[in-house]
Amino acid sequence: MGEIHPLPQRRAFRDIVSKAIDPCETCTARSLTICAPLSAEEQLRMASLTTVIPLKPRQVLFREGDEAEFVYNITCGSVSLSKSLADGRRQITGFLGAGDFMGLNTRTAYTVTAEALNDVRVCRFPRAEFRKLLSEMPSLEQRLLAVTETELATAHEQILLLGRKTAMERIASFLLRQSERARARGLAPNPVSLPMTRAEAADYLGLTIETVSRCFTKLRKQDVISLPSADRVMIRQPDRLRALAEAA
Repeated sequence: MGEIHPLPQRRAFRDIVSKAIDPCETCTARSLTICAPLSAEEQLRMASLTTVIPLKPRQVLFREGDEAEFVYNITCGSVSLSKSLADGRRQITGFLGAGDFMGLNTRTAYTVTAEALNDVRVCRFPRAEFRKLLSEMPSLEQRLLAVTETELATAHEQILLLGRKTAMERIASFLLRQSERARARGLAPNPVSLPMTRAEAADYLGLTIETVSRCFTKLRKQDVISLPSADRVMIRQPDRLRALAEAA
């Protein structure tokens, strides 16, 4: 009987296990996520902590006030973030897509509710284990810092949007931002994909749904945009739309 070589056997077994537990192999958003700068060995460590969660439209991933046990990386689809106001109303604070990260904060409970707008897939990581990885993987920590800086910039833009701009300027800025986000993700920037409802867009922009509808109608009549479907906006005059957005 021939001699058994344990090292090749262990390598073969490791390769089989890696393929079985590594969701990164089929991830189409890996270049956009926090995992992008990791080495193959580091990605395998991340994968060992990962649970892939599929969500249907309008399914809630976590609610404001829930214990923050996990952090999440969106790999497909779009998610809305919202907060509940004291009078029972809801305020949408943001829309996230493939490559965006959720859930890491200094509090023990989530501060927002995350809801799927369409078919969504997220990678879920236990929060405590993820924090350990940050201390062990400098490239992961640096990537997360870059993500945090982008979130802060977006928050500043939103403050300007709500505090200084007119309704039309808000709509124009919103459409351009959605287009730019798609371009940054390697997707077609035009027509602009709007997975949220008009009511959700209005909530996010601090407007009424009637005002949003009037602005869209005015832009369409001026041939600045066209509306091929309820969730798509074709920007026909980008320069005109940009001028409207920057009027403030």
